[in-house]
Amino acid sequence: MTARNELRLLPWSGPEGKPCYLSTGDKSGYMSRLADNIEAEQLDTAAELLKQAAETLGDEPADPEDLQLLAKELTGALRDVLRVATSRGHLLAVSEPHRI
Repeated sequence: MTARNELRLLPWSGPEGKPCYLSTGDKSGYMSRLADNIEAEQLDTAAELLKQAAETLGDEPADPEDLQLLAKELTGALRDVLRVATSRGHLLAVSEPHRI
């Protein structure tokens, strides 16, 4: 059985919003590659939203409805990026020896 700290947090949620984990050491397997691709898309989306936010919050006043939509999109992107960071942090902790 794989220890919980060796499981990979996947970039999507399961039923009821619960986290999904992958138990495999095969980084070239289908599910690992699928997770890598989805994480890359999530990071690209976050980068695009950051550019959009900079433009929207520029010098001219923004429409409140546009700001509300942007805030919702940024919240979702931040959630996704945090999940990617958490997943990659756990992978690093498992794969690298502890340094003192």
